[in-house]
Amino acid sequence: MHHTSAPLVAWGNAWLSGHVGLDDAVDAVERRSGPNLIGTVPPGDLPFDSGVPLRTALVRLGGMGLSVFRLALPAQGDPLGLVGPKELNQAALHAQEGVLVRLADRQVGLVPAIDRRGSSYVGVSWTPYPANDALPQVPDLAEAEQRLKLTLLEVTRTLEDVDDIAGFTPGVHDRVGALGEREAPPLASGYPPRAHRVAAQATRLSRVVELAEPNSGRGLTAQQAAARTKALRELDMAVRRAQVAAHAAITTSAPGNPGR
Repeated sequence: MHHTSAPLVAWGNAWLSGHVGLDDAVDAVERRSGPNLIGTVPPGDLPFDSGVPLRTALVRLGGMGLSVFRLALPAQGDPLGLVGPKELNQAALHAQEGVLVRLADRQVGLVPAIDRRGSSYVGVSWTPYPANDALPQVPDLAEAEQRLKLTLLEVTRTLEDVDDIAGFTPGVHDRVGALGEREAPPLASGYPPRAHRVAAQATRLSRVVELAEPNSGRGLTAQQAAARTKALRELDMAVRRAQVAAHAAITTSAPGNPGR
């Protein structure tokens, strides 16, 4: 699944850590998802009107002590990267993604939605929500990478006896490879090689899960279908943790203000 939150987190952190300028970060985000606008918020909560462009919003957030972007990729029963309250969690769970933004005196959640206007305009509209002032419980990069490797081995063994598992057939792998060749790398400048490696692997495996799901259970016994569904669910969980951990692994550049 393509997550619109991931580029904002990757390039936002690259900007905050001084590895890229603001214009380059905004351009990179919008090349992937189209124009990004911050939606309406309650008066007095954040200094935004309806539909503020991303660049303007980031400048304003920078004036409020913006220090980090964190990726959330929740699923039903697994609120990965979220901290509450209920309204934010429900919105992010519905979207299956979101971003936590750390300001000087508070934390804010941003939840994206596809923004379509007319026949040609496609962008992203972000709705801000108050977020609890807590750190999300997410794995570190080494832990997430190891779990992804072990889960892939376990899932492959589980499915070895099930004929023609769509997510693991050569045809699906060819399609995943073709998608990867056309897409930009998941991370931005300033991330360490290990984070780039983990993010790239997680992105490829997320495509496997996505392409496999529509064929779930076709031509299988009830037991085989249940085993396949469970295996893909476990792989999806490991993939999401790897993506969140990789996007959190930005390195800090030399001291100084982020490039504007």
